[in-house]
Amino acid sequence: MTETTARPSDFSILIADDDEGCREVLRELVEGVGYRALLASSGEEAIDMVTDAEVHLALLDMHLPRLTGLETLQLVRQMHAMLPAILVTADASQSLMREAQRSSIYSVLPKPVSKGLVLQTVARALRRHYGLPGSGIVG
Repeated sequence: MTETTARPSDFSILIADDDEGCREVLRELVEGVGYRALLASSGEEAIDMVTDAEVHLALLDMHLPRLTGLETLQLVRQMHAMLPAILVTADASQSLMREAQRSSIYSVLPKPVSKGLVLQTVARALRRHYGLPGSGIVG
């Protein structure tokens, strides 16, 4: 894809959150600007999605049942080593921020999410990762 040909509909965003309300808010945000959303309610479901579908970016809740967002990402990256990821959490402690940085998380976003911040961060992560420097992607 090039800057002139990339459209939001070219990108699939995996949203993993055990809170259905949060999952739906994030889905509405990304689909509202044209991205495709893939929804998972657990880390295990997220891993299955990455196995079965093309995913361009992961939006992961830190506190998922059984596997955390970071643990999920570690397993996902065994299949998709360079997948960009954004962590969403209600408690961004300093130790979590350090752990996210060590895991090459693109960004950590606070809950409750801000529509503008989510969309801007998703667009920046996609542009950076896929080498699309300009206006081809919303955000």
